[in-house]
Amino acid sequence: MPIQNMADSDPDWEYAPLRIPSDVPRVNAAVRLALHAEYGGWELARVRKYTDGSRQVLLRRRRRAEQVPMPGLSA
Repeated sequence: MPIQNMADSDPDWEYAPLRIPSDVPRVNAAVRLALHAEYGGWELARVRKYTDGSRQVLLRRRRRAEQVPMPGLSA
């Protein structure tokens, strides 16, 4: 199911797609995702690994009344 369809079909969840480049080590990516989970309330919904080594990650969390920033993998 495409990411956009998931976001539109489920009003109880919000989704945040992230692209992790191939030059980011797996340990670093895991730490960044753990921080998003810990402080932003995100959980891992899907991971796709591509032949070039990059990963497409889909995070989700229950919708909240207050606005919480979307995650990013900025340094």
